[in-house]
Amino acid sequence: MSDTKARTAEQIEADIAATRERLASTVDELVDRASPKAVLERQVEQAKSQVFDENGQLRTQKIVAVAGAVVGVVGVLLVIRRLVGRR
Repeated sequence: MSDTKARTAEQIEADIAATRERLASTVDELVDRASPKAVLERQVEQAKSQVFDENGQLRTQKIVAVAGAVVGVVGVLLVIRRLVGRR
């Protein structure tokens, strides 16, 4: 707004009311985003997107990679356990 033009009390009140509405809307949106239910829903959707593609098909490459990593970690742990058990 221009500083050279004086604003009326009604204009200032209207600006304050509009700002208050925007602030209330922003606060409501933040409360919705931070609610435990909304956070849980986002996490579930993110987990699903890791397992399923956009067509609903399983992402077999990712599943095989994760399974291979789990088998590898379990194998390493078993080897370490066996080596420590020999002492």
